[in-house]
Amino acid sequence: MKRGLPVLLTLILALVLLGGCRESHSEEERAMEARERFLAAQGCTFQAEVTADYGDKVYTFSMDCQGNDMGDVAFSVTAPDSIAGITGSLSGQGGSLVFDGQALAFSLLADGQVSPASAPWLLLHTLRGGFLTSYSQTEEGLLLSIDDSYEADSLHLDIWLNEAGAPTGAEVVWAGRRILSLQVSNFTFL
Repeated sequence: MKRGLPVLLTLILALVLLGGCRESHSEEERAMEARERFLAAQGCTFQAEVTADYGDKVYTFSMDCQGNDMGDVAFSVTAPDSIAGITGSLSGQGGSLVFDGQALAFSLLADGQVSPASAPWLLLHTLRGGFLTSYSQTEEGLLLSIDDSYEADSLHLDIWLNEAGAPTGAEVVWAGRRILSLQVSNFTFL
């Protein structure tokens, strides 16, 4: 009986480890399926609440967003009222803002790499082609950790996906500090 105990413990340990590998594989599959869905979609629509953290000041605003099949984003600011109605578009080549007597006067973040208004574009751009560094299941959903490029000064995004593979939130980190966060709602693939 004593001889059978080590064999039994070895089998139990192997089953536990294999079960853990299966769960991890499932998370990996979900991460890859999410990327494939973003690349195959004709576009998407969503609302985003963006918070920009400058260290000494924090700004929050809301936007209605629409992404196309290339990852470009058109947006309309919906809150606060003082800047509501400003519209814009963003792509990998740049962006534009349209306003009537109003302006978005946010300073650039991450040594001039990103504007707070570009947060929705950065989310889609990174989901479509960033460097996936890790993934794990959390209470908030599947957490993808993705760098926006292979460069030394890349932006790091932690992105949460719901069961349907749609983003529900993200944090943008640069040089070890969270500079932007997004709360995403009503995400729909087109």
